Amino acid sequence: MFGITPYRSFFSPFRELERMEKELFSGSGSRSAFRTDVRDMGNEFLIEAELPGFQKEDIQVDVEADTLTIHAERKNETNQEDDKGNLIHSERFYGSYERSFRFDSVDSDAIAAAYVDGVLKLTLPKKKETLPAARRLEIV
Repeated sequence: MFGITPYRSFFSPFRELERMEKELFSGSGSRSAFRTDVRDMGNEFLIEAELPGFQKEDIQVDVEADTLTIHAERKNETNQEDDKGNLIHSERFYGSYERSFRFDSVDSDAIAAAYVDGVLKLTLPKKKETLPAARRLEIV
């Protein structure tokens, strides 16, 4: 009798190169995206961006016209030396992350930001619609 044999993948150098390329260009060394939630709260938008391991000083939020950009950059060095000061082990990490969001109905002067427990929270109040004042036209 024949049994059911699960599919087994054999080693493929091309698949391995593809995996390494994905890790290289989508990992910590590239400007890959970080996870965000954008909520419409009625009178404002709320953006929550996950940036664990960053210090508040490593994060920049820029507003230009109708575009909000979050940029976070991390540099981390860990060195281990022996009694004589010789380097035994070194790990260096550098990561740069950036996301941009376009909002056309946001009051950019009233945007507030807070960073707590690895989560950046941005509150973007919506512009209040102002209707033109009623007026009577003079007929000439």
